[in-house]
Amino acid sequence: MKRNKPPTSRRTEIQHLYECYASGQTTLPACDLVRFLHEKQMELTANQGTAESLIDRYEIEETARESRSMTFEGFLRYMESKDCCVFDQTHRSAYQDMDQPLSSYFISTSHNTYLTGDQLVGKSHLYAYVCALRKGCRCLEIDCWDGSDMEPVVYHGHTLTTKILFRDVIKTVEQHAFEVSAFPVILSLENHCSQEQQEVMAQYLISILGEKLLRAPLDHLTTGDLPSPNDLKYKILIKNKKLKPQNRAEDASGTEIEESVDESEDDDEEDEEDEEFQSTSKFWCPRKAGPKKKKEVVVAKALSDLVIYTKSVKFVSFSYSKDNQSCYENTSTAEKKAHKLARASGADFVRHNQKFLSRIYPAAFRTSSSNYNPQEFWNVGSQLVALNFQSLGLPMDLNNGRFQDNGGCGYTLKPAVLMSSETSFDPGCSQHSKATRLLLKVISGSNLPVPRSGKALDPFVRVEINGIASEPRKKNTHTVKNNSLTPHWDTDMNFNISVPELCLVRFCVRDQTGFLSSDFVGQYTLPFSSLKKGYRWVPLLSRDGCSLDPASLFVFVWYS
Repeated sequence: MKRNKPPTSRRTEIQHLYECYASGQTTLPACDLVRFLHEKQMELTANQGTAESLIDRYEIEETARESRSMTFEGFLRYMESKDCCVFDQTHRSAYQDMDQPLSSYFISTSHNTYLTGDQLVGKSHLYAYVCALRKGCRCLEIDCWDGSDMEPVVYHGHTLTTKILFRDVIKTVEQHAFEVSAFPVILSLENHCSQEQQEVMAQYLISILGEKLLRAPLDHLTTGDLPSPNDLKYKILIKNKKLKPQNRAEDASGTEIEESVDESEDDDEEDEEDEEFQSTSKFWCPRKAGPKKKKEVVVAKALSDLVIYTKSVKFVSFSYSKDNQSCYENTSTAEKKAHKLARASGADFVRHNQKFLSRIYPAAFRTSSSNYNPQEFWNVGSQLVALNFQSLGLPMDLNNGRFQDNGGCGYTLKPAVLMSSETSFDPGCSQHSKATRLLLKVISGSNLPVPRSGKALDPFVRVEINGIASEPRKKNTHTVKNNSLTPHWDTDMNFNISVPELCLVRFCVRDQTGFLSSDFVGQYTLPFSSLKKGYRWVPLLSRDGCSLDPASLFVFVWYS
């Protein structure tokens, strides 16, 4: 990424560092550059070879290159390069162990993927699937309903959202599934179709996805339970209900059926829709009063046969799952119920998620497609924490921040604290191991984007820690008046972080518009584990996740 020449204040700060290590010399020798890398950047493995490599990359003055030293301009280019970004550049590629069972990973997951707006009158669009996949999403939701002419459709049922064809959704997925990641895609079907149209769905899945569709268990697994992301590279899995062989029966047409409660995001959402969704959508889809009757779901064998490792089952209790649930079975739980479980039985939730996939989805009352904070459910190890990707703000900033790790492949390995069978971890318990102390000095900013009015900003920086609930949440710098180009804060912030391996750090620049009001300017979120020590620049992103380059912050990071 080419970076513009930094403004005077940034240049002055970097020049001061340069002069400290050049010790009056006209250039910075490689040995003193090594000293700077060790003492300030905490690059403890750096040696003479490292320094000379940086000189070769960033120094353009021939005399300095020949003497294996760096001019200030070369040092400035280095300090403004990706080598000095706050995000560890080795995490830009998939570096984690990808041979663990699927249950060992956080998996980027979308809710109501087809929607581009709200859940009442919003538009459904194929491009929403393309956008999610390009953001590294690996679990997509498809709400399937009977359509005319035996063509299943996708939309938010019982609302005025527009409809798209199931066939076109699958074609879109086939084209874009592995554009940014080779690791498996899970299609989570919310299936409301008749058995006849389920047969059509199955045929489309088979004919369109071809070899990409996983149709049978793998012969050899890396692990003994669920397959790993590496086992399933370039494969698409179907998540849906599956017939139980012992309960199969045939109707007059020879179609196998299973009587069960209809799975509209599982039974949890059925209850929630009665209480919350009905009241918001009654205007155009009134429902009859009285208790809701359990419906008989007819599961077409052709579709059931495509469910291999991701069979949807109802969550009963952690003890029931421990005794009865197969590792190939997974549950979906609404955020309200999942929140109660996390608070009341955090350690049990963590243990459950060591073996089973669990999906969390937004409450039905979120008709505007708003999102919950996903951190609470990552804290208990839930893999499939589903968010409305079209809705901008903190929850999606956290999601994008977490999944930029590991090369943006959509899978990040859960930390050891969530996977240990030796110790019991409860994120709601205040008794954790010794806290990590994080020191951040927010030094300055540069080239902050001005609003449409053209008025210079009154910027301040808010640093937010998103981890377990007991940790300090956020701290602000003071406000600098009327300076978008070179605001200078030089503000120290201290945080004690109990479980840093679960933590996300968010830098947010805001414009002070009143005594108690401020507007969003830009933000950047990253996992604590990807945070580089030393003098670093922080890129800034817009509300929709686009780069605001050359806008950035200059910070100093230390933790121990």
